[in-house]
Amino acid sequence: MSSEDSLHHGEVEADEEFEEITSEEVDRVIELLEGVATNVQSQNILAILTEASDSIYELVYDEEEDTLEDEDAALEQHEDALEADAGAECLLEDDESISDAA
Repeated sequence: MSSEDSLHHGEVEADEEFEEITSEEVDRVIELLEGVATNVQSQNILAILTEASDSIYELVYDEEEDTLEDEDAALEQHEDALEADAGAECLLEDDESISDAA
């Protein structure tokens, strides 16, 4: 089997393992696949094209979404910690005002 044939069967050469794929290229390829899909009558071929399009989309965008979700979760934890600190300060102030009144 030639090197080119092995690439078509899902094998990746070592130097291409960490290839960077741009969102522009993904958008362009998905657009092309959608264009092909509009001219396909076979439901089997349409399903394969849809699966390919979804897989290509995930190469770039799911990773970005995961990063955004992680950043949102970290921000939410930070905000919760700030609220907890503010709540603790209010309790301390209330305790001090009660002590001053006594």
